[in-house]
This record gives sequence, C-alpha cells and structure tokens, in this order.
Amino acid sequence: MFHIRVLIFRSIRDLTTNMSANKNNLKRQMKSTISAGGKQPKLTGEKGKESGWLLKEVAELRRAAQGCEFNKKRLRYLSDTQKVKQSSQGVLYWMSRDQRIQDNWALIYSQQLALAEKLPLHICFCLVPKFLDATYRQYAFMLKGLQEVVKECKSLDIEFHLLSGEPVHNLPAFVKSWNIGAVVTDFNPLRISLQWIDTVKKHLPSDIPFIQVDAHNVVPCWEASTKLEYGARTIRGKITKHLQEFLTDMPLVDTHPYCASRAAKIIDWEEVLSSLEVDHNVCEVEWAQPGTTGGMFMLESFIDQRLHIFATHRNNPNSDAVSHLSPWIHAGQLSAQRVVMQVKRKKNASESVASFIEEIVVRRELADNFCFYNQNYDNISGAYDWAKKTLQEHAKDRRQYLYTKKELESAETHDQLWNAAQGRRPQVSRCFDVLFGPG
Repeated sequence: MFHIRVLIFRSIRDLTTNMSANKNNLKRQMKSTISAGGKQPKLTGEKGKESGWLLKEVAELRRAAQGCEFNKKRLRYLSDTQKVKQSSQGVLYWMSRDQRIQDNWALIYSQQLALAEKLPLHICFCLVPKFLDATYRQYAFMLKGLQEVVKECKSLDIEFHLLSGEPVHNLPAFVKSWNIGAVVTDFNPLRISLQWIDTVKKHLPSDIPFIQVDAHNVVPCWEASTKLEYGARTIRGKITKHLQEFLTDMPLVDTHPYCASRAAKIIDWEEVLSSLEVDHNVCEVEWAQPGTTGGMFMLESFIDQRLHIFATHRNNPNSDAVSHLSPWIHAGQLSAQRVVMQVKRKKNASESVASFIEEIVVRRELADNFCFYNQNYDNISGAYDWAKKTLQEHAKDRRQYLYTKKELESAETHDQLWNAAQGRRPQVSRCFDVLFGPG
C-alpha cells in the first residue's frame, strides 16, 4: 500500500506538468484551426485524421437527422395549459442547465413549437451574481460559453436575452413584455432550480404553457425510474432498457425563418463579468477552452488518443486515459447524448466504450435520480439508515487527526498524498478520480 501511495504521489507531480503541456498544445491547435479559416492541421492521432474531423462529422449527422420526430416522453407540462397562446409573438426557451444550441432537446422542441405556430424564437438566460460557492473560475467558463451561444444565435436569427437577477424577478415580466405564447425550460433536480421553476410557474399567465424538457440525461429522469434507486445495479437495467428509444440522432437547430419585431439588447460581457459577486482569487484554467467548440475538440482528442485505454488505465494516475469532459458536460455546453453516440462509433475499443458508457450514462444519471427523488440529497438525513446508524455508532471514536475545512482545502495535513492531490486542484481544477472521485 505504501509503495502505491508513493507511486501516486510522484506521478501527481510529474503528470501535472505533462497534462498541462498536452492541453496547452490542444488549445494552440484549436486556435490555429480557427484562424486557418478551414485549413486544418493534421492530428497525430488515429490513422492520420485531421483536426476538426469530429465537428464535420457531427454537422453531417445533424443534417441527416432533420425531420426526426421529437419523443414527447422527454417533456412534461408544468402548467395546466398545453396549447400555445393565440395572437402571441414568440416562443421562449428559458436556458438554464443546458447551455448550448446544438444537441439540445429543449431548444430543438422550442424551435419545432415555434415553427408549427409560425412564431419568432427567443432564448433567455437568467444570471444571478452569486450562486452557492461558485467562484470566478466557474462563472467565467459559463459566461464565455454563453458568448459562443450568442454568436450562434445571431447566425440563426434567434434572439438571445441575458436577464440579470433571480428568474422570478424578471422572467414573467419578460414574457409579458414580448408577448410570449409558450415557455420551454431545462430539467434540473437540484433544490434551488426546482424553487426557481416553482416560483416562475406561479407568476406566469395561466393561459401560457410551461414545458420542461430533460435535455441533460440520455434517458429522461422521470422515464428511467419513478422512484429513488438504491444504486447502479438497480437502475442499470432500467436505463439500458430505454436506450434504444432515447439514444437517437439529434436534428440540427437551423436558421429560424420567423424574426422578432425588435432585437435583443446588446450584451456588454466585460460589464457582466465585473458585476459578479464571487471569489475572484480562483482564476480560470488554461486547458479547458469554454464553449461547445472547445468541448468537441476535447471529445475528439479523447476518441482519438485516450478512449482505447480508458477501461484499463482510467484509475492509473500515470496514464492520461480519462475523457476530461466534465467541465463541458457539467456546464451543459456539451451533450452527454452526443458524447455517447460518438464514442459508440469508435472501432476496436468495445471494452472501453462499455466502461465509459457505464460512467457517463448509468452512474451520472443515477446521481440525477438520487437528487430528484431524495429531498435531503445534500445532508445526512438523505443517507440510508444503515449509513446513519454506522456514523452514529462511531461518532465518539477518537481520531488521531482533526482538521478544519480551511486546512483540508489548503493541503495542510499529515498525509502527503492528500496534500499533493489537493494542492494540484487549484491549478488544473481537477484531480484523479481514484483519489477524490470524478472531477
């Protein structure tokens, strides 16, 4: 055991430098691809594929999926009304958890609804200046991703509105001001998001349908299971049973033919960033390029360079075998469904593909199930009885070391492995799953 700890300790030190270099190379590669105006350098990856091959392939797949029917099991009505308000002047997609244009079932449905009613399509995002313990790092990543969303909206004749403050304070007023006929929003099982949904619902006009679409999970949370699942073994079969139905191609969000009568307010992004009430001491990381494009390049590098060793090496800190996709999936800038579909196309890596799908689908969607069906998901009351009993039985056990939260965060413990791993997190914003869990 001591030998393993020493090995991991040394590898943390060595791999930090190597990973930073690799990801900086990826970042430079992305910049050169964009600046080259389509002249893409060759990637030293699988079979001489050119950098950017994934973006091209996915664009073709989206085009081919045009006309695919939307599975209405992905949505649920939060209002009694289900028909778009007559004589209205637009459909609104309230973007929250899924911050992307393409591969977004909530936006796909919003556009289909607007097209059916021959109405303009609007997107709004409600920005609160402070959210839980989020720092400047998380906010900057999110807002720079939203800048990419805004650019794509302009190219598609979709109006994007950045609203400042709690949703209940501005969303109902926006709906009234723009004469919106239907509101579509994302699914999020966390308490604050559920409270936002509930308060907005109470303040929306009763003749406007309020619709929620689960665009974050491959299998919608309410379809995967109707109860709190005990663990991966109890939900795995339920999710697998639904994959054929829900793991489908996703059509393109295309140029919208019905334009709004007035344009959205121009966003001053520098002013927005300066208005944040967050800890600015936690700076951005260089390796994670915000936005869907950055996420797609990271997915491409994973498929080409790391996926084939994922099953056997993902817990080995000496091997860069993990996907590094967590920032984009967490921020909703990358669709987990798109990731799964592209990974499944990888040849001669069946063991790694199966192992990765277990993590990104079964384990990740189990977490949503836990939060959705357990109101105490974030405190001890939400634990199983056996766990609470064990904690109570050992509550008075003498502990050799006791640390404050600050000491743990600052890597000031007796354990060199902890200190090395924790000390690495502020610089690269993640650590090995085998040490701290997925990051």
